[in-house]
Amino acid sequence: MSGRRFALALLACLVSVGCDNGKEPTFQGWVEAELIFVGPDESGRVETLTVREGDQVERGKLLFTVDPDLQLADVAMQEAAVKNAQQAYDRAQQLVKTQAGTQKALDDAEAALRTAQARLNSAQTRLARRKVFSPVTGSVQQIYYRGGELVPAGKPILALLPPGNLKVRFFVNEATLPKLKFGDPVSITCDGCDPGIIAKISFISRASEYTPPVIYSVEERSKLVFLIEARPERPEHLRVGQPVSVSLGPEQ
Repeated sequence: MSGRRFALALLACLVSVGCDNGKEPTFQGWVEAELIFVGPDESGRVETLTVREGDQVERGKLLFTVDPDLQLADVAMQEAAVKNAQQAYDRAQQLVKTQAGTQKALDDAEAALRTAQARLNSAQTRLARRKVFSPVTGSVQQIYYRGGELVPAGKPILALLPPGNLKVRFFVNEATLPKLKFGDPVSITCDGCDPGIIAKISFISRASEYTPPVIYSVEERSKLVFLIEARPERPEHLRVGQPVSVSLGPEQ
């Protein structure tokens, strides 16, 4: 074998392990998480934080509260506006009954009352959302802001990881790609892991991670690798960032 062909064969073997013993190849991969980032709708100071990193939380559990002072003031102002609009509507209605007012004035007063009520509902919703509850069942992976810290709008205070949001990512070469399809089982092994961890392929990339010259040759095609993702059936046995070995098919 020439030096160039040997180098290409070695490169192909770097994608998988066991290519020289006739066994099913084992691909090197890692565990990745799709985190749920939870934060307030508006900026504010963290008032209470009811969880710590590593805590298991159920959906609907209170996670944190943000100071509601501005929202409380807005609710009070909108309540006053609704009261004034209601009084104006009542007067306009009474004037129409005595034929001292016009229908247009009554319609305008009714529209102003509806607007004031809508603004009050919006203010009450903003106030209620200063208490943030867990949208999913999972574990607290990271806390970015603590009690007393000011959180900008749109910034998460913490990150949650539902068990089903763990996935195994690995690369396969072009020759292996036709053997894979969505839903196929793969076997996961790692240092210290329980045996028999099975994952099912949930994503197969349509784009390669290496762009060869325009003219494809057999040698160049061997350099192409494609990203594969698989969802483990028992994600509680895996850790984020953990290196794993992936074998095609269920473990025998």
